[in-house]
Formats: sequence, structure tokens, C-alpha cells
Amino acid sequence: MTSKTVFVADGLVIIPTYNEIENIEAIIKTVFDLKKDFHILIVDDNSPDGTAANVRQLQEEFAGRLFLEVRKEKSGLGTAYIHGFKWALQKGYDYIFEMDADFSHKPSDLLRLHRACLNGADVAIGSRYKKGVNVVNWPLSRILLSYGASFYVKLITGMRIHDPTAGFMCYKKEVLQALDLDAVRFIGYAFQIEMKFRAYLKKFKIEEVSIIFTDRVNGKSKMNSSIVREAVLGVISMKIRSLFRKKTF
Repeated sequence: MTSKTVFVADGLVIIPTYNEIENIEAIIKTVFDLKKDFHILIVDDNSPDGTAANVRQLQEEFAGRLFLEVRKEKSGLGTAYIHGFKWALQKGYDYIFEMDADFSHKPSDLLRLHRACLNGADVAIGSRYKKGVNVVNWPLSRILLSYGASFYVKLITGMRIHDPTAGFMCYKKEVLQALDLDAVRFIGYAFQIEMKFRAYLKKFKIEEVSIIFTDRVNGKSKMNSSIVREAVLGVISMKIRSLFRKKTF
């Protein structure tokens, strides 16, 4: 009689995917090769390129560590993460991470984000701009857009965060438990700003960890003009709502 191996991890890495067949196997195996044990949850928006099918095959190799949630359609980055956050809280993970599938975030930096939370941070941000501009393979126009957006967000919200649009994160479970996840409005990259702002208003300790961000080599970026518009206009409306709903925002 054989017993199944039970893998125990206090951290869950949530990776939203849509058409990431070129990256998904490599990113999963790289995370599992780290010295710390992480679990991974892939939240796939029914990718037509077979991303979810590839993950299902890998689940046979990484049983008990690799999990998959498939949604019916492409519904936005923010809702994918909210889905993952709720899943993580139900399963009892202490540290919940956000990471892209395309290697723009270096998987080994998960260890540094985790360490920051172990050392007292409630939210750890993988920051591109804490120490200058640490971005590789972006055109100047994209760097100026991103860096300018960060300055704009700081100006409007009052947050002293160098990289408020960052999508490489670690949250302690207590943060996600304290936030009203159903009230989060934004679904694009403005979602990242809103989550930080809500944590900031709740007085959680937010710490930035300097990273080097490298633009994807394989696959196609999901950035478009509507995402930028949501971020620019949404920050103002978010700030105004917070002023009128201080106790419930």
C-alpha cells in the first residue's frame, strides 16, 4: 500500500494566463526549482492556445503543488487575481504572491519578497523604480509612460510608493482578509494601483524590494490603450471615492 506525498507550503504563487503556451511550462518548473517550497495556482482565461491543457499535464508531475482554475473567458487581470486571492484564503496560505508568466519577473526574487514579509512588511512590492529605472528591453516611450504613471499616482493618492503599478507582489493573508475584495473595481493594470491604495488606507506596512524587470521574450503583451485609460482616469475617481467613503473604502 502506497501513500500520497503531501507537500506543505506557506506561500502560493498566483499566475494569471491567457495564451502563455510558450512560457508556462518553463515558469512553473523554475519556481519549483527554488530552494523554498511554493505552491502555484494558474488562473487561465480559457486560452485558445492550449495553456490550460499544458498545465493539466504538468499537474501529473507536480501533484499537490500545482493547481489550475480555468475561467470561461478573458475577463481581465484584476478579476483573475481576485479569483486567485479568494482561492488562496480558502486554502489557508499565509503568503500570497502575484507574478507574470512571461519571465518579466525573475522567479528567484520570490524569495526576496517572502523575506521582506517575514521581516515585518505586510505587503512587499517587486519595484522597478526604487533605485532608479531597472527595466530591460522596453522602448523609451514605454518607460516614460510607466515612470510617468508612477509619479502621477503618487501625486494623486499621496502614497510614497515608487512603483504603484507593479504586478510582482507578496501579500500576507491578513491584508487580503482585511480588504473587501468584492469592492475592487478595476480589472486592468489599474487593479494593481487600487490594491496598494486600499492596503495603504488600512495602514498596512508596504515595503518595496528593488528588482530588475525584463520585458517578455516569448508571447504577446496584453497592454493596450483601454488599460492605460482606465489607469489614468480611474486613479482620480478612486481617490475621490476614498474621501467620501473613508470607513468603508
